[in-house]
Amino acid sequence: MLTVDFDRLGLRAGDRVLDMGCGGGRHAFEMYRRGADVIAFDQDADELAGVREIFAGMRDNGEVPAGAEADVKEGDALNLPFADGEFDRIVAAEVLEHIWDDVDAIKELVRVLRPGGTLAISVPRWLPEVVNWKLSDEYHNAPGGHIRIYTDHELIDKVTKAGRPNDGQPGDAMIFEGKDYAHGLHAPYWWIKCAVGVNNDEHPLAKAYHKLLVWEIMKQPKALQVASKVLDPIIGKSLVLYFRKPEA
Repeated sequence: MLTVDFDRLGLRAGDRVLDMGCGGGRHAFEMYRRGADVIAFDQDADELAGVREIFAGMRDNGEVPAGAEADVKEGDALNLPFADGEFDRIVAAEVLEHIWDDVDAIKELVRVLRPGGTLAISVPRWLPEVVNWKLSDEYHNAPGGHIRIYTDHELIDKVTKAGRPNDGQPGDAMIFEGKDYAHGLHAPYWWIKCAVGVNNDEHPLAKAYHKLLVWEIMKQPKALQVASKVLDPIIGKSLVLYFRKPEA
């Protein structure tokens, strides 16, 4: 289940790419499959161990083009262990809403992106997220949970300003290139979960809707593809923003 549109990101075989806050690795796997040189980065060592195993399985099964590389790296989003301008493309999907010092994390992403490189950031969309917070304190008060709700204007402002020099001049300001919405079918699922109990996976309504989402992901039936395209702009759970770093 991908959130980022890699064609829109401009991903090409051979690109050096960073999946920051990779979690289970869904975006890293797709970038590797497309022939990129991938670093899956996270602070969770257990998650990274699983990602490393799947990378190895993909190689062994011949699922990646010749020359593609993939590795994992554990660390802190506020102090990325990479050189300035090291990456051609960066993905930060559903991670900034968990980080208190989000501006510092964004500055690090901009720092390690090469001039001319592209960045995709996704976060929970404002309206679906507000509904979740209203329905359940448990949804966002859990350890490691969501600590803020972004508007698109707020996040665009934070990212575009992150590349500017300290004197406030335009300088290396990031260029906003567009936005998209994703996972329109998933917002109602989380509304249901928040209403019946976030951890109440056995509730009949939650179980039934979960089966629908599994069907969508595994089988991709035409009817649900159409429904998703209709719902994404209206109640898509994720906001996806695309940026480019100016050429030096």
